[in-house]
This record gives sequence, C-alpha cells and structure tokens, in this order.
Amino acid sequence: MNRERIGWTGLGNMGTPMVKNLLKAGYTVEAFNRTREKEQEAIEAGATSAADLKTLGANNDVVFVMVSDDEASKEIFSTENGLLSGDVSGRLFINVSTVSPDTSKHINELCISKKATFLEAPVSGSVKPAQDGTLIILAGGEKSDYERAEPIFKNLSKMSVLLGAVGTGASAKLAINYFLALTVQGLAETVQFATDSGVDAADMLNIINEGAVGSAITKLKTPSILNNDFPAAFALKHMFKDLRLAKEQQLNSPLSTPLYESFKAANNDGLGNSDLMAIYKHLKK
Repeated sequence: MNRERIGWTGLGNMGTPMVKNLLKAGYTVEAFNRTREKEQEAIEAGATSAADLKTLGANNDVVFVMVSDDEASKEIFSTENGLLSGDVSGRLFINVSTVSPDTSKHINELCISKKATFLEAPVSGSVKPAQDGTLIILAGGEKSDYERAEPIFKNLSKMSVLLGAVGTGASAKLAINYFLALTVQGLAETVQFATDSGVDAADMLNIINEGAVGSAITKLKTPSILNNDFPAAFALKHMFKDLRLAKEQQLNSPLSTPLYESFKAANNDGLGNSDLMAIYKHLKK
C-alpha cells in the first residue's frame, strides 16, 4: 500500500476514471462530490466517501480537484466551508481542472495562508486517455511539490512536465486547447467545403487521415463526422470556456477571434453538451 493518502473531489467523466487508476495502483482514495450520487462508481471501485470538503482536506496527504471551471474551483478551495476550512498544514493540493492563470495564483495564495502547498496540474487529453492513464500533465508550482506528486502522476499520465511557477501550467493548457480548437474547426471547415463541392465525406476524411495533415485527433473525430453523432469526450461548452479564458489572457492572434465566435455561436445553438466536434454540425446549418 502506498504511503500518501489521496483525497479526490470532482467525479465526472474525467475524475472517476482517474480515481480508478489510482485505486488500481494501490493508493487509498477518499472521495467527495457535491452531487453525491456521482461518488458511487468510485466507491464501488474501492474508494471511501468523505463527509464533506473540510474532512477531505484535513484527512488526506494529497488532495486532487477536477471540476469544470474557475468558479467551481474557487468554491471548492474556500477557506470558509471548502477544502481549506480545516487544519490542512503540510497538505498538498493539486488542481487538475482547467482554469485561468489568475485563478491558480489565487488558490496558491489561499493554500500558503493555510500552511499548505499547491500545484496546478491541468491535463491534456479527454475521457479515453483518462481511462487508459495516458494523459499529459502540465504542472506549475514548486519543484519540491512536483517531485512529491510525480509518483502519483505516473499512474494517471504518459507524461508530466513542470513548466515553471504557478500560472505556467494553466497558460500551457489554454495554449494547447487553442491549438485543439483550431484543428477541430479546420477539420470541420475542410470537410464541409469538400462536401459542398460534391466530394464524399468519407473520401475526404480518408485523404486527410492518410496525408501529412492527418493526426490522432482527425482520426479520432472521423467517426463522429461520418455518423453525425457527437457524444461528449470533451464537451463543446468546455472548449468555449477555455477559448474565453485564453482571450481574457490577451490571446489576440489573427485566428483567435473568429474561432472564439464560432464556438460561442455553436454553444448558443444548443450544442454545448455535445462533443467539441459538433462544431461540424453547427457549420452544416
């Protein structure tokens, strides 16, 4: 049995398989989710359930947070009724959520005020890599905290990297998600242009995937386009949120504004809960 006791809050599509991988590796995991029924799958896999966030923060050596956005992260890390409301001296808190660099820095200051330490560690990858333990972890924080977390990260990822101080991990995550959005938008526009010109979608996707511009993501999203079915591996609403955060961090490159507006329109079109590849469905309209 591993020495570090792990707490985990945020048991959605990403959090639950990550917890399962830690349990398989022999870690003791205590879980808490604000929607309590979402804990059940992790509990059935061997996790225990914490009474509340205060208990989760105080009981465990290393506590992970995987939630959807900045506001949820700030609420979870509250010093009044959240993770930091009890005695957390010496604890390491790791936020694997995608949030702004400013939010990461704010949480870091809260942890310091409670004599705890903080590491931001947003992940690149969606549900399948979370299940397979092949995510990429983009860490920002102190080297000593990263070294403490690294043995745990090895059970969740194929690669982790310490990029610098708190804020750099968040910046890198927004950057890679910007590139992902560009790729998905470009794929959607390309196939739409081809089909509007009389080219079969399957033929065009085969040309893309077998050529130099093909990639893991174009191959992964091909079935969704062909079947016109977009179950969420990475929900479009989350990509829209990440593009908004990037714009707030002064991303102002030539393609950034039309890309943001495209995902905004798709989100407003009711596609937020579909996979981000549903941008193709939006463009077809």
